[in-house]
Amino acid sequence: MPLNTLIDRLFGRGEKTAKNVAKDRLRFVLMHDRADIPAPMMEEMRREILLVLSKYVEIDESALDLSLERSDNAVAVVANIPIRRVLESRLAPPTP
Repeated sequence: MPLNTLIDRLFGRGEKTAKNVAKDRLRFVLMHDRADIPAPMMEEMRREILLVLSKYVEIDESALDLSLERSDNAVAVVANIPIRRVLESRLAPPTP
C-alpha cells in the first residue's frame, strides 16, 4: 500500500462516507452563514475555481478544502487545493 494512501486512511481523507459528506455539508452551511453569500453562489464559485484550475493542473477533488474566514469586516476565501500534476499540454513552450 502506498504511503500516501495509508496517510489518507489514517486521517480519514479520500473516502466519501456518510460522515464525511455530512461534515462537508455542515462546513458549507457554516461558510454561507459567515459570509452572507447565498449557497448556490458559493457552489458556483467553487465550480468555476475548479474549472479554471483544471485547465492547467490535475486536482485531487476528494481532498479539496474551500472555506471562508472572517476577520473584522473582511471575508477571505481560503482554498487548499491539492494538485496531482501539471497537465503536459501546458508545459510545452509557446511556438513563435
